[in-house]
Amino acid sequence: MSLKSIVRELREMKDGMGSMSRRGGDRKYWHRKTRSHIAPDQTPLPLLEPIQQGRWSNLPPELLLDIIRRVEESETSWPARKAVVYCASVCRSWRVITREIVKTPEQCGRLTFPISLKQPGPRESPIQCFIRRDRASSTYFLFCGLVPSEDESEKLLLAAKKIRRATSTDFVISLVGDDFSRASSAYVGKLRSNFLGTKFTIYDSQPPCEATVQLNSRSSRRFHSKQVSPRVPACNYSVGTVSYEVNVLRTRGPRRMNCAMHTILMSSIEEGGTAPTPTSFPHSFDEQFSSPLPVPKGKDSIIDFSSTTLSEPPVVSVRGSGEPLVLKNKAPRWHEQLQCWCLNFRGRVTVASVKNFQLVAAVGPSHNVSAAEQEKVILQFGKIGKDIFTMDYRYPLSAFQAFAICLSSFDTKPVCE
Repeated sequence: MSLKSIVRELREMKDGMGSMSRRGGDRKYWHRKTRSHIAPDQTPLPLLEPIQQGRWSNLPPELLLDIIRRVEESETSWPARKAVVYCASVCRSWRVITREIVKTPEQCGRLTFPISLKQPGPRESPIQCFIRRDRASSTYFLFCGLVPSEDESEKLLLAAKKIRRATSTDFVISLVGDDFSRASSAYVGKLRSNFLGTKFTIYDSQPPCEATVQLNSRSSRRFHSKQVSPRVPACNYSVGTVSYEVNVLRTRGPRRMNCAMHTILMSSIEEGGTAPTPTSFPHSFDEQFSSPLPVPKGKDSIIDFSSTTLSEPPVVSVRGSGEPLVLKNKAPRWHEQLQCWCLNFRGRVTVASVKNFQLVAAVGPSHNVSAAEQEKVILQFGKIGKDIFTMDYRYPLSAFQAFAICLSSFDTKPVCE
């Protein structure tokens, strides 16, 4: 049987699974969450039983490994890469082998499963994405691709909704574009601003691996116990801050910003350095949240994924010694002929805007970082249309962290312009 016929069989099987999911109950969740063509990290058990008895689950492991490897190598970009997700959705044995074959974005430069959005990007060539803004609904959609396509085949990665409050502005980030509830399993984090819009805090729904969580003195549940499913961890962990310098008199030129990533060490950009790379989302459909775990006490204790939600989100820092990664915007140069500030976006930005920026590492003389690494753009964001913006990110930032930083540029900053 050829590779194309195998993929065709997988797609037909996937369509059958979609029809099963429309019958209600827990299966409705599976159908709704797979519309973005990214498979959840754990497949709900009710769907495994009827599929496990099919002919595909009885393939020899050697043949199965070769089939999935060939599919993974042949489908390098979306939407064709959804064939890899189909392989992971067949049954448990297929899923285990698929997850062993699929590499992290740092290793292969591809986004496959939802956890890829929390993992660092590649070290060399950046992952190129774009953001579409919907002014009417105050929502922002992150897609994987160079520019929007006419056939709407781009891959939706993340979505955010802007919520204005009396003293702050929240950007709630979700895996889907129609569910922004913090009690939902699609919730991945949020961005919150202060009253003036000069400082933003990035909150993650899960602490990164090897992280230390500093608990606040006051703690309480954000939601009532009956409002949240015991399988959904409604937690927030402060993992970074974005600050804009005040420029009331507008004498300092364009916006100046600094990003402090508490979960990433400055040593990660040095030769041989590593950044936190989570392997799965905290919400498991098997037994992870079947019984509540006690919350550890103490200021510098390690907190589990299934911890109690805090009214004041804890601050997360990477375990061990070292300075956190600090990013600063690359200083633009004044163009005499154009009479404006300019940056070299290498063709990825075409419209002048105060929102455009490039972030590089703020390296001090005490850090062992090469000159080339200091000039390397880790994140760049810019305008190409009325409501279309490009976002290119690389190691050590993840897609979620990069998207949260870019969302801070959309908020109103009357004292920074």
